[in-house]
Amino acid sequence: MMTTSGLSAAAVGLGATVFMDIWALLVNRAFGIVPANYCLVGRWFCHMPRGVFAHASIANASKRPFECAVGWIAHYVIGAFYGVVFVAIVSADWLIRPTFVAAVLFGIVSVIVPFLIMQPSFGMGIAAAKTPNPAQARLKSLLAHTVFGVGLYVSALGPSRVHAALS
Repeated sequence: MMTTSGLSAAAVGLGATVFMDIWALLVNRAFGIVPANYCLVGRWFCHMPRGVFAHASIANASKRPFECAVGWIAHYVIGAFYGVVFVAIVSADWLIRPTFVAAVLFGIVSVIVPFLIMQPSFGMGIAAAKTPNPAQARLKSLLAHTVFGVGLYVSALGPSRVHAALS
């Protein structure tokens, strides 16, 4: 069973994920930068029960039923999980007194997961090395995860202020 701080950390992770998605929409509208395709994340997860964990090209892998729903759900579950991991690393006290630097550093470090797990499994190589423009793909991932870190901080501000007011 998850503790109150665990639930709060998951909620902060969800808030950070929403923050990252809003940022992606704004960047798309302002600069035409295409956001991540979470349907492909869903496709990856939907192939796993069949024993397929890596693809030559996830875009060319067979489509799976409900892959978009699975991808978006996975995106938010992962965000909540990252929130819990972050608070487990820094301590539950961070939820009461959030710090910007710790949250952003965690966001930056969390880019290791797509670089070393997701992108290779999608057929993109380590840190998107097999993509047409690896530097651009890496920068896009790094910025998204940095924004997630900012979102962790922003999402924790409201609850921390409520806690301060009640104390």
